[in-house]
Amino acid sequence: MTGIHITDIESAINYWRSKAPSTGAALTPSTRALAEVYAVMAFEQRHEIDEANLPEDAMQAWLRWFESTPDTPCIAICSTSQGDDVCKGCGRTFAEVQCWTAMQPAQKRATWRRITQEGTAWRFNKYAERAAEKNDQLGSEHVALRVV
Repeated sequence: MTGIHITDIESAINYWRSKAPSTGAALTPSTRALAEVYAVMAFEQRHEIDEANLPEDAMQAWLRWFESTPDTPCIAICSTSQGDDVCKGCGRTFAEVQCWTAMQPAQKRATWRRITQEGTAWRFNKYAERAAEKNDQLGSEHVALRVV
């Protein structure tokens, strides 16, 4: 089975902390379930936990967080359809693109982690820069409109 990385457990904890802040010293059930897993992983110096070994309450809390994340890294520029083994747009392999809808959540997160760490896909550079430039342009237009 696919492992769930400790950074995903941490992100899920932060998601739940923002959704349902603790009152006093008590953690909410979802936060507690994930925090217990996180503590054991940190103590044992493990970076991943097999999804089959995640307690049911922690798995349900993690899946609820997962549902709040973007499903696909696709930016609608798929070079695998042109014969590339790895998509220049999103960084997924041909097999990952083809099987994405059938992949389990932990498999999708592992793919997201890999492509984010690599950072070579256009979604992380060329198009991210263009999106930032567009936002800057829109921001300056809003300022100009307010001044007039």
